[in-house]
Amino acid sequence: MYKYNDFDEAFVRERVAQFSGQVARRIDGSLSEDEFRPLRLMNGLYLQLHAYMLRVAVPYGTLNSRQMRQFAHIADTYDKGYGHFTTRQNIQFNWPKLRDVPAILSDLADVEMHAIQTSGNTIRNVTSDHFAGAAADEIEDPRPYAELIRQWSTDHPEFQFLPRKFKVAITGAPNDRAVVKAHDIGLRIVRNDAGQVGFEVIVGGGLGRTPMVGKVIRDFLPKEDLLPYLEAIVSVYNLLGRRDNKYKARIKITVHENGIETVRDLVEAEFIQRRELFNGADQALLAEIEPAFAQPDYITADSQGFDDFYKADPVFRSWVDTNLTEHRQPGYAIVTISLKAHGATPGDATSEQMRVMADLAQEFGHDELRVSHEQNIVLPHVHKAHLPAIHARLAAVGLATANVGLVSDIIACPGMDYCALATARSIPIAQQIAERFDELKLEHEVGPLKLKISGCINACGHHHVGHIGILGLDRAGVENYQITLGGDATENAAIGERAGPGFSADAIVPAIERLVLAYLELREGPQETFIDAYRRLGAEPFKAALYPDEAGGRKHAA
Repeated sequence: MYKYNDFDEAFVRERVAQFSGQVARRIDGSLSEDEFRPLRLMNGLYLQLHAYMLRVAVPYGTLNSRQMRQFAHIADTYDKGYGHFTTRQNIQFNWPKLRDVPAILSDLADVEMHAIQTSGNTIRNVTSDHFAGAAADEIEDPRPYAELIRQWSTDHPEFQFLPRKFKVAITGAPNDRAVVKAHDIGLRIVRNDAGQVGFEVIVGGGLGRTPMVGKVIRDFLPKEDLLPYLEAIVSVYNLLGRRDNKYKARIKITVHENGIETVRDLVEAEFIQRRELFNGADQALLAEIEPAFAQPDYITADSQGFDDFYKADPVFRSWVDTNLTEHRQPGYAIVTISLKAHGATPGDATSEQMRVMADLAQEFGHDELRVSHEQNIVLPHVHKAHLPAIHARLAAVGLATANVGLVSDIIACPGMDYCALATARSIPIAQQIAERFDELKLEHEVGPLKLKISGCINACGHHHVGHIGILGLDRAGVENYQITLGGDATENAAIGERAGPGFSADAIVPAIERLVLAYLELREGPQETFIDAYRRLGAEPFKAALYPDEAGGRKHAA
């Protein structure tokens, strides 16, 4: 993991002191809310429906046990005993008091963390593959480059007031686990025909009210050109992007309105100038960063106990089969800890759960954890000999649900329970769907299925790229839930298509049940996933399940 140097430490401490003064002036009335708003947003502090919310950056989703324990401390000391892990691999605290925020930021600085640029029209937290550095299919660990981008983009004087917020994601594997095609800039580490490693660069992806899949602007970018090329893209967007309408200000609209060819020509011309300005400084910085991401000192151990436990305990076996992923190191596994126990709030973890996860990382996981964009926590490096002990300790605090990648492993935004922008509830709907499929005991038979729910058109729940997406809207004061089908967040990225009329809050769960039961009848054996069946059959048989007949459709639809 990357460790702060003297500059990092001084920079973060200075920002804490600066914002502490701004908070004091807001409390004593020297600053109005209008004056305070841009200052708090620069430090990740939102004003939500009921209280302030602080969003803390977890760069590329990587943290250690000390940092996770500090989250637990903050949750207990300044919040209500829990935190919410987000789709940008961050953590949010939903109930801090304004007077306590400087103390929280100081506590974060103690463990090399901050909330800078987790809001505002600037380059946000860089996200990455949550299995980076561990996955068996990886070409190269993307995290050194993610850290390079983080350092370059933090407080970049040219990019603090962009037309709109700007999001970057990077993956090092051909199997995309970072949703790179739904980002303003997406980076895929690839090999060219000569065997050289570089980047495929994608621009103009994004969800929200105008969802778009990003377009390739460069098939192959040499690694040494990464920062000047990114700077060229953001510079062109900063000048070309619209500022007259915030709904048309994202780079996806810039690319759409001007065309990828025009944008590419402008970027390539700007790139030539920017590359000369870097003069190798970025490569020197990268060389300093890379050693922090060396592989851990893997252990050797006897796995016989794991094998015996796997054969003897069906609960443990189910968890292993569902929540583990192949590791690059023989004898090791990647463990995904589900924060989606049936009926729980997706992405929430209590302070007790945080401490248990921190302990497990320190004892068994080479002191490393990851936050996934799917709102789960990952132990990336675990020897199989330790899995029975890990499972038992997770089970003791409600963290051993064997549902990763299944229908109850739902991405959900906070919705109207917290968010001032939301138009419908999302958390209760996610909870009800999970509970219903747990009652039916079908989700393991159903197999891999990505269900995502957003409480408004801003799509923080990624519903557009769910195999089944749910969008909650307000229709004349009544919650209405639209269903989209066929979305995909992987390397085969696709935007889901609206199935038809929306459903009321009491009709949406039965509708999802009909949809999934129809899939079980339509599939060509257990090996055919929901998304594969949808692509083979098209939308019509699934729409027929949602709206059994014309009269039934009108009855169930809101």
